[in-house]
Amino acid sequence: MAQYEIKDGVGIIPAGTTEIEYQAFDDCTELTHVVIPDSVEIIRTSAFRDCIALTDVVIPESVAEIWPGAFKRCTALKSIRLPQSLRKLCYDAFKDCSSLTEIVIPDALVDFDVRAFEGCTALSSIKVSEGNKKFDSRDGCNAIIDTANNGMLLGCAATVIPSSVTTLYGFQKCTTLKSIVIPNNVTTIAREAFMGCTGLTNIVIPESVTSIAWDSFLGCTALTSIKVAEGNQTYDSRGDCNAIIETKTNELIVGCAKTVIPNSVTEIGNGAFQDCTTLTSIVIPSSVTEISISAFQGCTALTSIAIPDSVTEMSSWVFWGCTSLNSIVMPETIRIIHQSAFRDCSSLASIDIPNAVTKIRVGAFGGCTSLANIVIPDSVKEMEAGAFRGCTNLENVIIGNSIDKIDRGTFEYCTNLNSVTIGSSVTIIRENAFRGCSGMKDFAITESVTEIEESAFSGCTGLTNICIPASVTKMGERIFYECAALKTVSILGAVSKLDKGLFEDCTSLETITLGAGIKKIEADAFDGCTGLKTINVPAKKADYYKKRLPEKLHSIIVELPAEKKSKK
Repeated sequence: MAQYEIKDGVGIIPAGTTEIEYQAFDDCTELTHVVIPDSVEIIRTSAFRDCIALTDVVIPESVAEIWPGAFKRCTALKSIRLPQSLRKLCYDAFKDCSSLTEIVIPDALVDFDVRAFEGCTALSSIKVSEGNKKFDSRDGCNAIIDTANNGMLLGCAATVIPSSVTTLYGFQKCTTLKSIVIPNNVTTIAREAFMGCTGLTNIVIPESVTSIAWDSFLGCTALTSIKVAEGNQTYDSRGDCNAIIETKTNELIVGCAKTVIPNSVTEIGNGAFQDCTTLTSIVIPSSVTEISISAFQGCTALTSIAIPDSVTEMSSWVFWGCTSLNSIVMPETIRIIHQSAFRDCSSLASIDIPNAVTKIRVGAFGGCTSLANIVIPDSVKEMEAGAFRGCTNLENVIIGNSIDKIDRGTFEYCTNLNSVTIGSSVTIIRENAFRGCSGMKDFAITESVTEIEESAFSGCTGLTNICIPASVTKMGERIFYECAALKTVSILGAVSKLDKGLFEDCTSLETITLGAGIKKIEADAFDGCTGLKTINVPAKKADYYKKRLPEKLHSIIVELPAEKKSKK
């Protein structure tokens, strides 16, 4: 392994080194200059990553490969001379080098990832050496073009797209790009082509375009004008709607803050308004039947929305991260609330779940930190993991009579939760279901419950009393771990085992009452229960439990009086 040094800000690489190793100078913030010896052939992954003071680097003609992230976030680097011998330039090689103003692609480069210069927002000059057989920068366009297929791989704010280009790939995160003319020869706008171009204000789609990827304009937060040329046979912007609509399907695929959805649109497509941070309101017409994945995700200024009765499908992540959304009306036509649909909608204080809903998917309302009350109607048969995880203001929950399990982490870290009513159909309380619900003082476990899984109530530091009904036959590990206020516990049934750490560190626990027939008690089930005074057991069962409890607890075992038999 080579020995690297930095003296007076200069990186020293030993002569004869053939490869600059993985993370060789990673995060060396004092590095300002480096001279790479002409023996080096490969600069490996993250070799100079986060060298934020690096202003000058000399790469010799011996270097053939620059690997992922090699100079990532070298934010002071203004220029770089790539050697003519360079054959391979990997993704993120110069990512977020925000001071880099110009690049020249050398003759030998044949393996080039379009993400190599992503986030180089100061780029104003892009050239390809004339001797390169695979790429070119024809007509002084300030871009890299794949010669064989006429695809523009990388552009910048100074790019002029040549009329011979047919596919657009690479303006990602070009934040200084304000406008661009797409010539009438382009047929394809590829995935992420203009993603994150936060300065782009208007776009015109020419007649020639037949394919636009769903995320091609994602995060273009300044867009206010979107038009499609009238002669385009695939897309339109009917009625000056400021959107791109797929003509055949009536699906709106790209919108902006100024979009007015026409009443002929039937679907709001994947990510159509995603990360449109200036969108404050939108009217969804009654023609719309489907709102697709991430349609409004990250619309942080959106305050309210009404979903018309025509909508029957509302997909995953549809309003995720809409942090200003405080009001939403869902129609009775919705059957499923999909994964993370309202996740992190931190201003949403209330929501009525329609009586037609049968399933609430993973994380549907996770992180809705203003939500105070929730009623799960009897129509809901399944509520998946983490559905309300992290709803820190949630106080009251009523769960209907059709759900058979409270899934993993459903209410985990709902720290203000103090009232939970569960339906008579619940048979299993799953792992971490109420973990960290520190405000909960009481919890009534219904006699329908047969199993409680690991850590279901761990960290419920406000819980004072708990009664495990006779119906429960199986209990997992550490269910009540660190329930520091828990004082009394009753386990009424023949639970197969009191598992590891079941009541560990329940420092206020004073009295526990055990039913008959508990077959096994792990040695550490009551570890850290420093206040435990009494273990009540059924009449004539003291010896039975002495065989199962640690010897240190034998002195506090108390037999309860035998139940008097009723007179016939």
